[in-house]
Amino acid sequence: MIERIAIDPVRGPIDAVVRLPGSKSITNRAFVMAALADGESTITGALFSDDTRYMAAALERLGIGVQADESAERVRVFGLGGSFPARTADLFVGNAGTAMRFLTAFVALGHGVFRLDGVLRMRQRPIGELLSALRQAGVEVRSEHDDDCPPVRVQADGLRGGTVRLSADVSSQYVSALLMVAPYSREGLRIELVGDLVSEPYVRMTTRMMEQWGVHTETSGGNAFWVAPGQRYAARSEYRVEPDASSASYFLAAAAVTGGRVRVPGIGADSLQGDVAFANVLQQAGCEVERGPDWIEVRGPERLRGVDVDMNAISDTAMTLAVVALFAEGPTTIRNVAHIRQKESDRLQALATELRKLGATVEEAPDGLRITPPAALRPAVIETYDDHRMAMSFAVAGLRAPGVVICDPGCVAKTFPAYFRVLRECAHGSPAE
Repeated sequence: MIERIAIDPVRGPIDAVVRLPGSKSITNRAFVMAALADGESTITGALFSDDTRYMAAALERLGIGVQADESAERVRVFGLGGSFPARTADLFVGNAGTAMRFLTAFVALGHGVFRLDGVLRMRQRPIGELLSALRQAGVEVRSEHDDDCPPVRVQADGLRGGTVRLSADVSSQYVSALLMVAPYSREGLRIELVGDLVSEPYVRMTTRMMEQWGVHTETSGGNAFWVAPGQRYAARSEYRVEPDASSASYFLAAAAVTGGRVRVPGIGADSLQGDVAFANVLQQAGCEVERGPDWIEVRGPERLRGVDVDMNAISDTAMTLAVVALFAEGPTTIRNVAHIRQKESDRLQALATELRKLGATVEEAPDGLRITPPAALRPAVIETYDDHRMAMSFAVAGLRAPGVVICDPGCVAKTFPAYFRVLRECAHGSPAE
């Protein structure tokens, strides 16, 4: 295991076409829908990473057939029509938030006792709103330590359904988890949200994918959803996963900070993923952006300018913007992302700490940051807090600032195992050593 990696600065603007692995969010949702469908589905372009492997392994432990071909980026899932044979299972998901939330709702469809757990950080990540909603839908579920965090124990006897209410300001994954299992509830499921929904594009991704797999969701004013009972997902002979838009943000940012050009094929104007909107933020900062039906391209300017942005809808890219802010003229303000304190790390605190090492002045608010870039960046050893997005974001700074060293680079295996190789090829046109 490599303990740290030094980032080699580029000599000039980069110019690259970057082909990225599949979306984690789409892959894990496709796994759930395929597992609930009746028959064999083939998922192509699937992401193979820690998070998706945890999901696939959990489905197998529940008795769902999964056949993976990593070299072909293809997974076959043998769905059982909304049921699974296991009557007891202990599911370990590492620090995979999507797997924890999605599987907690998924096992509620079963009959038996199921336990879900993860690493220490997962045991600190809240899941109480989802547990409360499941109880309202007739599920016997509890947090083992009575702290509204994993480990979670589910005594399942199918999902009754009905009307559930939950707070919308912690995680959109709670809503997606409930929506995906709702067709198999006995009474159908109505979800009523209290407050403003964070990361709303991820819920929109879920409902659009449900439509693609044959299930309709009715929405009302953006704060209520109804899924009628009796609907069923249809197995797909081929379901293609888009490249990951969150991962694309690092390479589009690389174009921005070096004054270069990067094109990412496979995602564009029709993408399922809300994080493609990060390109709009770069445009506000002075970049040129072009989009096609299935590609996006960013050209960096001679001078970037600071921006003031509400990043709630695309909060996974807030960290990327924080690094871009180091190279802008004037301060950058990131707002309305208090919920990212509950991610793989307290991301606002972690960002503030590491940006200051590079010489930035950072004002930390409960829900965001104001970043004033230094006259010249300092060399720094960047701690990553076992958070893949810390590692990937700050590596972009090293393309312009000499002396940037990333600790624990292996943490990127969570979503993008080949990240540092691909970044080097993008920036320098040669494979990593």
